[in-house]
Amino acid sequence: MLTIGVDVGGTKIAAGVVSPDGKIVEQVRVSTPAHSPQAVADAIITGIAQLRSRHQVSAVGIGAAGFIDNSRTTIMFSPNLNWRNEPLAEIISAAVELPVLLENDANVAAWGEYQFGAAKEFSSAVTVTVGTGIGGGIIYRGELLRGSTGFGAEIGHMNMVPNGVPCGCGQKGCWEMYSSGSAMTRIGREFAAQDPARAGALLEMSGGSIEQISGFMVTQCAKRGDELSLEVYEEIGKWLGQGMADLAALLDPEVFVLAGGVSEAGNILLDPARRQFETRLTARDFRKVPPIVLAELSNDAGIIGAADLARRLPR
Repeated sequence: MLTIGVDVGGTKIAAGVVSPDGKIVEQVRVSTPAHSPQAVADAIITGIAQLRSRHQVSAVGIGAAGFIDNSRTTIMFSPNLNWRNEPLAEIISAAVELPVLLENDANVAAWGEYQFGAAKEFSSAVTVTVGTGIGGGIIYRGELLRGSTGFGAEIGHMNMVPNGVPCGCGQKGCWEMYSSGSAMTRIGREFAAQDPARAGALLEMSGGSIEQISGFMVTQCAKRGDELSLEVYEEIGKWLGQGMADLAALLDPEVFVLAGGVSEAGNILLDPARRQFETRLTARDFRKVPPIVLAELSNDAGIIGAADLARRLPR
């Protein structure tokens, strides 16, 4: 039984036909028309129609950034795509005449990794998506943990530093402000301003402007062994490990899966994160230390996870 998974991002919408064993049969991508919710819905409908013209499918799953209600039909709030109480699943279902499930994008990626990727050998897992911010998905004893209202697993907004760096959510000191792509940009600029003499590689890439230093530049320089850029990764890695240690104290998962663009730096990020995690892990000497592994499905996790969740919709 084939289903369609749709991953709605701030810049692109990716939709794919997925088989029951988690293989993408065909995939299409379009730019996200972020100027209006209706335009986004129309783009999703167009992508689904393209795939349905060539494949017989039974349901559609959609992963989107934002707070999804417990009925999995309505986006209550999404800061990047201007959705407010948007009954997206109902709109799409009426247009394509198929059952539609709506879920948070980090949740569907976590489900994809749990079913077919890095966490498939475990019953409890936490996926930490490290991109521009931090997203999360929690699997507990084979179930996707969503919370009482559907707003659970917003782990990037755990408070790490009281009255710390302001976050886009309106609070201060959130985890994602210290360990994410945006944090890398901010810390890279701060380190360069504090010690310009050691920031030569970054300043060369940025045209000599500290304000033009980006997280991408920090990553490129770190991969080449630049000392200052590696120190930036050491800093965000420590915060990443600290947050996972806090989550381990609360959830006690069998494994942590790191996903997202920042995680693609591999051991440059993993090594400091693991050191801090093991240092800060509660009762470390009396427990099995959960492994921290990289995601296996890359950018396809959202499509695969959304499609698999749609396959489980009651008929």
